[in-house]
Amino acid sequence: MIRINLLGQNRPKATKQTVPLEATMQIIFLAVALGLAAIVLSVTYFQQKRELDQTNARIAALRAEKQSLQQVKQDVDRFESQKAILEQRINVIETLQKNRTGGQELLETVANTVVRVDALWLTSLERKGDNLDIAGEAGSINAVANFITQLRRSGYFDKIEIKEAKEDDVVKSVQTYNFTMTAAISQSSNPEAQPQAKPAAATPPPQPAAKGRS
Repeated sequence: MIRINLLGQNRPKATKQTVPLEATMQIIFLAVALGLAAIVLSVTYFQQKRELDQTNARIAALRAEKQSLQQVKQDVDRFESQKAILEQRINVIETLQKNRTGGQELLETVANTVVRVDALWLTSLERKGDNLDIAGEAGSINAVANFITQLRRSGYFDKIEIKEAKEDDVVKSVQTYNFTMTAAISQSSNPEAQPQAKPAAATPPPQPAAKGRS
């Protein structure tokens, strides 16, 4: 393409403008600062993201542990309930065993006491709580008194009281006396653990009632 200068003058050449050095340095510093900021933000982001992931993992582990502990707690509660039931059953069995053993010791003590007394035998033995109603026959009043003494020496009984002792006519050729008495079972009802009491003076036997013989 041919250009024609209609003005007849030479076209002035464009002059290049120079950029000040300070402005160039500012641009460079700004770019460097932006780059450093981007690097710092990137590093901070990845650090925070890593910590967040670790925290989420820890929360998940704690939730799993909580669920496991809840199951353990349920198992412990169930075992405690079973334990309470078993302890209650054991207590009942021990109580029954204790009562059975106590009754056996009671009978053995009474039997051993009767054996130590001559010419005496029991016809009735009834327990009412901690009291024992005793009825029997004896060849003499002294035998009844000796029986009372032996009961006291056993350490198994206290508050021994004779209600009645009288001569009977069951066998006219033999002199016998029937008697009834009560004896309270001692609170520490273990004769073997009781020290032997010193012989106590026998309770004066009651005077026998007059014979009803003709």
